[in-house]
Amino acid sequence: MARLHARARQVVRTGGFVGVTATMLPLFVARLASAAPERREEVREAWIRAWARALLRLFAITIDVEGSVPPTSTGRLIVANHRSAADIGVILSLFGGYLVSRADLATWPVLGAAARSVGTVFVDRSSARSGAAAIRASVSLLEQGRVLSVFPEGTTFSNDEVRPFHAGAFVAATRADVDILPVGIAYPRGSGAAFFDETFGSHLGRMARAEPTRVFVSIGTPFRPARGDRSAAIAERARAEVQALVERSRARDPAARNDAAGRD
Repeated sequence: MARLHARARQVVRTGGFVGVTATMLPLFVARLASAAPERREEVREAWIRAWARALLRLFAITIDVEGSVPPTSTGRLIVANHRSAADIGVILSLFGGYLVSRADLATWPVLGAAARSVGTVFVDRSSARSGAAAIRASVSLLEQGRVLSVFPEGTTFSNDEVRPFHAGAFVAATRADVDILPVGIAYPRGSGAAFFDETFGSHLGRMARAEPTRVFVSIGTPFRPARGDRSAAIAERARAEVQALVERSRARDPAARNDAAGRD
């Protein structure tokens, strides 16, 4: 019976994902085209948050947030660890703005069209030319006062260890002279929504079958690198801060608290 229910969830959520995106996207494109130029960013921001929240509801993912987002009058770079495909919805629902994504996402059915329509910055990390273009696009957005989010580990990993960060986004933040805001994400132990050393297709299928889950997010303190700082050093500082925030998020997981209590 449990397997049957999981299969039913997978069918409903997979169809719902395509349906929600396919329905909302043309409405967004039409609304954006008819909006006055000075209101287009507002229209885009409202759509991206609504889309992200709709998908989180569809996959029964709720967010437990610690910390708040300090106000800023400039652009801002959000950096987080990457533990699930759901992270995209989590980050966009909390911060809005733009996203840096792997280049192949642009070719995906439905989702690729949506990502292209909202100005996602695509990067092929195996190509120096693509990396340079992504840095230029990121600098432009940040200098326009936009929020830009990136998962600097470059791909999805399992467990709480934050892997080394690629430096490209930090080059952009330094050139644009904006704050970097670290964020730490943790999924409950055994959550079907979390990545677990599998193919990406298997991960998406398991996430679609998963029981409702709560994701723990800790928002850190923004910092601004100086012009002379090396991008590798900035990346390592950001990685260390994200690691500490992941540990704070993990500590709020009831299963982690129960484990700690059992050891006492």
